[in-house]
Amino acid sequence: MSIEVFYIILFFVAFLYASVGHGGASGYLALMALYGIAPEEMKPTALVLNLFVSITSFSHYYRGGFFSKKIFIPIAAMSIPMAFIGGMITVEETVYKRILGVLLLFPILRFFFFKNVEDCQLRPHTVSVVIISGGIVGLLSGMIGIGGGILLSPLLLLLQWTNQKQTAAISAAFIFVNSLAGLGGMLTRGITFTGDMALFVGVALVGGFLGAYLGSKKFNATILKYVLAVVLLLASYKLVFSKA
Repeated sequence: MSIEVFYIILFFVAFLYASVGHGGASGYLALMALYGIAPEEMKPTALVLNLFVSITSFSHYYRGGFFSKKIFIPIAAMSIPMAFIGGMITVEETVYKRILGVLLLFPILRFFFFKNVEDCQLRPHTVSVVIISGGIVGLLSGMIGIGGGILLSPLLLLLQWTNQKQTAAISAAFIFVNSLAGLGGMLTRGITFTGDMALFVGVALVGGFLGAYLGSKKFNATILKYVLAVVLLLASYKLVFSKA
């Protein structure tokens, strides 16, 4: 894969993830895995990109009035410390790649199989379940180097606690705080960033801004989602079945 293709795909990954309130870490990790970047650089790099893209996405959905504090506060209260702890944990490289490969399937499910929940279908959330869910997703997020939106948003839609735009708003905020906590945990054992971090951030930020703006309006990017699904499937296959 040429470096030009890499940055083009990076732009569209940020664009599509931000359009549904995600930071895009799983997509960035998939790209970096295909490009051969070392896991110790992949994880903090993906979380930094997450910070920029998720806060951009959140700002658009928040201004649209889709953010629910009642669900976000209890879920973030447990996820933040658990993401910090997860960031302190070093996962053996082969195990890390296998787990990441499986997690890459979740965005595909989110993009194609979780439809919008109408307001009349919404159900009241259970605080204890929200807190436990936050802790589990937070720990896993910190360990793998993702914000957790790919796990949280399908859960919110499946349990019918939020509609699609509310899910995007909560997920964006959730991803930001988890990414920050995960980076904090990683700082305790040292962080190595890719040398092209500034360019990574610039490309992802532009893609994320456009995606969040259009996603908070009426927007459908079916063709782009299929392209992203192919990239994620390729990366998932490589990570799960690679011998090294």
